[in-house]
Amino acid sequence: MGSIVTLDLPFRQTSREARQTALLQRFAAERRSETDVFWLKENAEILNVLSSTGATLPLAALAPFDTLYRTIDRRLRFFPQYYRFLLSLCLDLEDLGMGGTMGAWAVEWVAAEGLVSAELSDLQRAEARRLCLRRGVDPTSQDPGLDDRLRSFGSRSTTFALPNKKAAYELTHIVFYLSEYGRRNPDLPAAFADSLRFAGTVAFLEMNIDLLAEVCIALRFAGQAPPDTWENWLSAQARHFLIEADPAGWISDDYHPYLMVQWFLSTAGLGGFGAMLPEGGLRITAPSPHVAPLRELSESMYRLEGERIADWSLMRTRIDPLLTAEAREVVEAAEQAIDFDAFFHGFSRATTQGVPT
Repeated sequence: MGSIVTLDLPFRQTSREARQTALLQRFAAERRSETDVFWLKENAEILNVLSSTGATLPLAALAPFDTLYRTIDRRLRFFPQYYRFLLSLCLDLEDLGMGGTMGAWAVEWVAAEGLVSAELSDLQRAEARRLCLRRGVDPTSQDPGLDDRLRSFGSRSTTFALPNKKAAYELTHIVFYLSEYGRRNPDLPAAFADSLRFAGTVAFLEMNIDLLAEVCIALRFAGQAPPDTWENWLSAQARHFLIEADPAGWISDDYHPYLMVQWFLSTAGLGGFGAMLPEGGLRITAPSPHVAPLRELSESMYRLEGERIADWSLMRTRIDPLLTAEAREVVEAAEQAIDFDAFFHGFSRATTQGVPT
């Protein structure tokens, strides 16, 4: 009688931990070279998601990062411009179970070198501070106004009632850093929560899976419940991601929306990381929307120049006939999710002053 050979094939990824381990292996060894800055970015993101959701992994899952961890001092000295990626990788590896104290050394070295002083953005300074404080060092102690400036930026809600992806992503990341990824109260003003809801509404109207997932996570970290409409839509979209074997598919795939949706599902208690992965290189493809409600709504309003007012209850009857049935359905869903009248007041861009002559 011949012996039975058991193979470690994708269909044997029968646990969440096994699927997360497989995902780490694909990102660490099957996509980019460690010398590629995008390797740092991608792997820092996936390790951060796993760490922030309290993933429990076998030590073998971290083995692909052994060399990186052992040489973190050399890499930091040679690539100080990437110190935030390198710190994030090092600290998350330790928090996920890798033995060692390189994180404490790295934080002290970053502070001693004054690398945070080279940052131009408050958001980047907040990220660097958050990383260093994980090992008890505050490199921004001489800047007591940092949190106030971040909260002030996020409290100007009219900024986020308009399509502005850069501002919206910065908004969510402010919450991530001030809340220590949901571990403490970020102490946000009420207007900041309005900004999150406005940014989420723009993302929902755009059918932007990536940004809407981040907004829902940020709302939870801020102690707010995301609208059911958004969460139900994201949960439905999560089922339509396509993951297929492709040795070169990673060059331009939708890995980031995939990670953000898995993070959202995990944070909301809805599962996450349920897909089994093929061997080797893979391509992740997000579902594509077949309608562009935000564009239709914006173009319709632009054509109403001179007739545009900030009152949605009056504008709705003028705009509805200009939308396709599919776009109208999404707009109606957006209306039910938040105080749409308050959102529309900024989104309308209705003239409040005289027109220049």
